[in-house]
Amino acid sequence: MPTALITGGTTGIGRATAQLLLDRGYRVAVTGRNPDTVASARAALDGDVLVIRSDSASVADIDALVADVGAQFGALDLLFLNAGVFRPGPVADVTESDFDAQVDVNFKGQFFTLQRALPILNDGGSIVMTVGLGASRGSVGAALGAGTRGALLAMLPSLAVELAPRRIRVNAVSPGMTDTPLLDKLGVPQGVRDDMATQIPLGRFATGRDIAETVAFLASDAAGYITGQEITVAGGHGLSA
Repeated sequence: MPTALITGGTTGIGRATAQLLLDRGYRVAVTGRNPDTVASARAALDGDVLVIRSDSASVADIDALVADVGAQFGALDLLFLNAGVFRPGPVADVTESDFDAQVDVNFKGQFFTLQRALPILNDGGSIVMTVGLGASRGSVGAALGAGTRGALLAMLPSLAVELAPRRIRVNAVSPGMTDTPLLDKLGVPQGVRDDMATQIPLGRFATGRDIAETVAFLASDAAGYITGQEITVAGGHGLSA
């Protein structure tokens, strides 16, 4: 039975991916740091799932997480580095604590989760990182979030080459506007969402399932010769003027 660890897996894209993989016969571990979403995921996810409260900003938590997953699963076939925070705001208003909060989760946490998980990742396994369109397409107030996510994208070619001797493939998925609870958390009104959807050639936001299908593909044998690549899942957003 294949196994997967999904950071930031208790809500949104991570949770949709967890349920898809569970439906396809995986054993899945998901993490979250909000006790409410952790409890919700435990109640909602259907299948052989391990839900762990863990903070990606804490290396001590990461060490405990990997030890727990290793003890429960023995080894991993997929590591989906999806945990992230996004707190938009003008560059002039960013404080040192704001900077550290996003760097610690979006970059440092993902780096050390990957590093610590490598010993339990099977040869021939897959690593997928969530990046996002912000790393390559500008948006007012998104500079810090885009920079921290873009750091993952900058590492992608080197990671793919370094891990190739173990046949571990490393790829990124970059969602466009996606209908997740983050939109509610950011207070985006429905009217604004409707206007944004008109800028997307396919006429709608992505669903969590749209992104999950791409992650599942990258983890599968069908993507066995794909590494070091970013796949954009955005309904054509940004292709037209």
